[in-house]
Amino acid sequence: MTRYAGNAAALRALVREQEVHRDVYVSEEVFQLEMEHMFPNSWVYVGHDSQVPNAGDYFGTTIGTQPVLLVRHTDGKVHVLHNRCPHKGTRITSETCGNTGKFFRCPYHAWSFKTDGSLLAIPLKKGYENTGFEQSHAAPGMAPVRHVRNYRGFVFAKINGGGLDFEEFFGESLSSFDNMIDRSPAGQLKVAGGVLRYMHNCNWKMLVENQTDTCHPMVAHESSAGTVVEVWKKAPPGTKKPMAVEIIAPFMSPYEFFENMGIRIWDNGHGHTGVHHSIHSDYSAVPGYFEKMTAAYGEERAKAILGENRHNTVYFPNIMIKGPIQLLRHFKPIAANKTLVESWTFQLVDAPDMLLERTLMYNRLINAPTSIVGHDDLEMYERAQEGLHSNGNEWVNLQRLYSPDEAEQTNVAVNGTSEWPMRHQFRAWSKFMTMGM
Repeated sequence: MTRYAGNAAALRALVREQEVHRDVYVSEEVFQLEMEHMFPNSWVYVGHDSQVPNAGDYFGTTIGTQPVLLVRHTDGKVHVLHNRCPHKGTRITSETCGNTGKFFRCPYHAWSFKTDGSLLAIPLKKGYENTGFEQSHAAPGMAPVRHVRNYRGFVFAKINGGGLDFEEFFGESLSSFDNMIDRSPAGQLKVAGGVLRYMHNCNWKMLVENQTDTCHPMVAHESSAGTVVEVWKKAPPGTKKPMAVEIIAPFMSPYEFFENMGIRIWDNGHGHTGVHHSIHSDYSAVPGYFEKMTAAYGEERAKAILGENRHNTVYFPNIMIKGPIQLLRHFKPIAANKTLVESWTFQLVDAPDMLLERTLMYNRLINAPTSIVGHDDLEMYERAQEGLHSNGNEWVNLQRLYSPDEAEQTNVAVNGTSEWPMRHQFRAWSKFMTMGM
């Protein structure tokens, strides 16, 4: 039985000003509608162009649950193609990445396609003569995703034709990407260190919400980060603080630290924590880095770039970036109760290697399947996914520091423990979920 398909009013009713209904997390019908409407109506991150540096390089990923390929064509242009043969629908490649040479070849009937998706050849072609094949949906080849935008190396795509254009969708929020990229003296990033993949048995939105939830670190991470702090207290006086302690200890900062940190709210569900300072503000200086930045940008501009220490920037619907340590997390929906998380690290081109070392260490300690911090969050997500099936209460509360006039405001900085970013994400969810219905 369907309750929500084609019913925009019923979907909007799932989101109230200060609470959301549990069906947005547990209903498989709502999940399928997210894949049919919300993700296709949004600009979704596909990948970074440094992942496909050479002609024929490809990277397989998803927009929602639709398989797509990021591929570099022979002319150097990067395309996003639906990973589907136009003949029988066979997935062209199941490998995550590789080099296909000058063409893709379907493993089922050997139809082949240029790396821009156009049809190259069909075996036994004479069997299609005088059949009207030229007018068929298959004739053009692999379907391209029509709306693609490469923003300083980060490639986004939107499947549906309507909705917001790229600039309107992201607006001022792109400043977080700018800050992360500008931290390179060459103004350029490249993917480095591979990717960490980690399956979570929970709804994808729980992970997105958690990126701006600053009331949980000192509670949920007490057993991991709290233990590190206690061990460090026993170090002999004068001991140099290890990089690992610099990374983990700030998770145990008190509520006041996170309240004063601040949160910025942008349109369409985007926003970031760490307006004034963050858990990344007090890392040790890297020898020679500021000098390289000063040579590239001038001292005043270098100070302005490095003075920004944004904590987590959420780009709705499903990525988060950390500018100060060059990290991107991609929350890929699999089912209403299953999410694949990818954690990508980036290298600042022409910067000291120690910066990449810190990024990789952060990723291993905080985000990896073998991390000591990420498991705390995972347990909370899974408990929430199970608890939401209780009939004692059908609603999730997002009321902290609610203001009745907040829906009309944008680009504002508020108390760092406010749940305003989550309320704003669900306003965006409702908007893109029902767009065009």
